[in-house]
Amino acid sequence: MAAFREHVTFSSILGLGYSIVLKGGFGWDAGQALLAGGLCGLAGMLPDLDSDNGKPIKELFSLLATLSSLFVFHRLRHVDLEPAARILVAGSCYLFVRFVVSWLFARLTIHRGMWHSVPAACFVAELTFLGSADVMGDTGSLALGGGVFLGFLSHLLLDEISSVNFKGVFPAVKRSSGTALKLFSDNKMATLGTWLLLAFFSYQSAVKLGYVGDWLPSAEQARLATQKVLAKLAGDKQ
Repeated sequence: MAAFREHVTFSSILGLGYSIVLKGGFGWDAGQALLAGGLCGLAGMLPDLDSDNGKPIKELFSLLATLSSLFVFHRLRHVDLEPAARILVAGSCYLFVRFVVSWLFARLTIHRGMWHSVPAACFVAELTFLGSADVMGDTGSLALGGGVFLGFLSHLLLDEISSVNFKGVFPAVKRSSGTALKLFSDNKMATLGTWLLLAFFSYQSAVKLGYVGDWLPSAEQARLATQKVLAKLAGDKQ
């Protein structure tokens, strides 16, 4: 298994190359290109959220909590709230992610489980796309999601490379081989849950991009439909 520092170094170099491609090849703004590359570097640490080592998971969740609170604070800019209330909500979001979400995540995952998988890399990238689409637009958010996918996948690839021992005359495969870059795991519920998340976020991403229609009713549509059903039932009773 590759060390934490090796993962960060590899994904950061990959992120730098990604930024150069976006800036030089696609003419992106330098700030946006660096943001996408920076997310690639950070995403190289994400698979270690299921680590048994306490230090990486605390640092990662502290970072995720900070980013989440900043994102919520930004999204509340158009809401009729006092600045103090916005800060309070953002601070509550930080505490929720840092302590509640991290506690739940630690109990729902195991090291090298389905969080260390290709479908997990895909739905995390799609979640990034959906979360940033309103701010960055479809093209920008796709690039951010692509950066997260590259960084996440780089971690899985490096773990698989590290599972082969090249020191002897013939390469020897370690027991950890195949536990990172995978599609399924021995835990059927974890596998099913991961693929269901991927299906959900894939559908939402397709709707956002306009590839499919939104078949799920909105809250207003559901309310109107419920009123019609109740009115019909009331009429039948009369």
